[in-house]
Amino acid sequence: MYLRVATGRRGSIADIAAAHRISRNHLDKVVQKMGAAGLVQTTRGRGGGVQLVRDPHTISIGDVMRAMEDDYAIVECLGAVRFCRVAGVCGARSVFVKALASYFEVLDEATLEDVAVNNLGLRGALDLTGHQKRTTVGSEPTLD
Repeated sequence: MYLRVATGRRGSIADIAAAHRISRNHLDKVVQKMGAAGLVQTTRGRGGGVQLVRDPHTISIGDVMRAMEDDYAIVECLGAVRFCRVAGVCGARSVFVKALASYFEVLDEATLEDVAVNNLGLRGALDLTGHQKRTTVGSEPTLD
């Protein structure tokens, strides 16, 4: 969301973490996964940061979710190891397979552009208007 409404510029890990009030360590992991999926790129050094690689119209929420998790086994029988005492005689697996497919069908229909429709509101909520002062308490960034 931050990178969508901060178009034309890179966001630093520190600024994005502060805007969303999340830890920098967590955001580092998110950015790493999104980079591996080809959704963002990072540039080190002065003037560096994180930026979207693709147009927000072409990034589905499903793309983002798939980048964040590598296992959507909501029940054991959907996982790589399928040990279950009732496997083969239970109809639940087919229900969960269908539910997971429907979940991604919905997420694949929505793009980053779709969920960032209120640019002005998001810019204000994420402090991209520059009206709030950033401070750090301990190792966690906060907004005053």
